[in-house]
Amino acid sequence: MTPQSQNIATTWLVDAGLRPTRQRVALAELLVGDGKHRHVTAESLFDAAKKNGDAVSLATVYNTLRAFCEAGVLQEITVDGSKSYFDTNTHDHPHFFWEDESRLSDAPSDQLVIQRLPEAPEGVEIASVDVVIRLRKK
Repeated sequence: MTPQSQNIATTWLVDAGLRPTRQRVALAELLVGDGKHRHVTAESLFDAAKKNGDAVSLATVYNTLRAFCEAGVLQEITVDGSKSYFDTNTHDHPHFFWEDESRLSDAPSDQLVIQRLPEAPEGVEIASVDVVIRLRKK
């Protein structure tokens, strides 16, 4: 990685109110160091960290991803009720889930129209709506 990507990662953490520890900076650099949005799983981020020579455990990756989500800099998208993907784009937007590849990508927001949602039960409000469109080859 470069000093510029490390600076981007450190700024991302500090702006979110997170302490930029060595491991957090290393993982943040893989997530946002090039300024592009990405979708990762804990396992894919762990593999990328290992390839990069970063000494982090899978448990640390999971804990760090949770901390990033709690700080609001990552969005968790759950597929199949058990498989979680983490998105650096935290704005509301739909996703494509490519079943044949177990891959998540952004879907065009401007093409999605939700005309009406059911009313929330008494005493609660709708916090967000997650749209995952599943794709498979014919």
